Amino acid sequence: MSTYNDIGINEELDWQRIRKLFLIGLFGGILTLTGDMLLGWGVMDDSLTGTARILSAYTRLSDSRIFWSAFLGFIGIPLEGLCYFGIYRLIAPYSLKYAHIYRSGILGYLIFAACGVHVPCLACVFFYKYMNIYAPEQALDLSIRFGEYFLLPGMIALEIFHIIHSIAHIAAFSKGLTPYPRWCWIFSLPVGMAAVFLLNFAGNSVLMNGITAGWISIGHLWMFGGLLLTMNKAKTNIRSATSG
Repeated sequence: MSTYNDIGINEELDWQRIRKLFLIGLFGGILTLTGDMLLGWGVMDDSLTGTARILSAYTRLSDSRIFWSAFLGFIGIPLEGLCYFGIYRLIAPYSLKYAHIYRSGILGYLIFAACGVHVPCLACVFFYKYMNIYAPEQALDLSIRFGEYFLLPGMIALEIFHIIHSIAHIAAFSKGLTPYPRWCWIFSLPVGMAAVFLLNFAGNSVLMNGITAGWISIGHLWMFGGLLLTMNKAKTNIRSATSG
């Protein structure tokens, strides 16, 4: 687009509103992390391998834990997605190109993350739990097929949009197309997620499994929290550029 499409956002940065969005994003991340840890707080059966080993931790989950895990993500994930607009506001005055790419990623996250991936994921867990009780010999195969039909399409779509907004985020920050110092690109979702993913090698324990189940929500806490903590540096950057 050749003109500035502000959708209610002007070119002058509203720091108070951006800060509010980041705080709401932190709250959404905490809600989602709580739900993720309710799901992941268990131990896998090391006598099994592959998908069967991963799913084995869910066979002892109560129905109420599955429900609350789904519900908290259902609320928290859209809050995270809406608060991406705080980052969009940072990019928009500096680069229309990256702002529009980033906004496309936001819309995809809002459409697919909660109802397209998170809730169907919990539906798969519920399905496997009861299939494992009533038809254990078929539980794994049918659960995988259930996931392919009802979870995989949303996962593929979400991953495409996740890649789009992650690339736009890192590129905009690293190229100086935001008021933040360039090194603040590290406060992005992929960096936070990658750090948590490494904990998968820390062993099979309830704590580690609970934390790693929340790798995406922890990535959001890293991103929003880091941008909040360095916001004063961004303001100083603008003052220095103006005075210079």
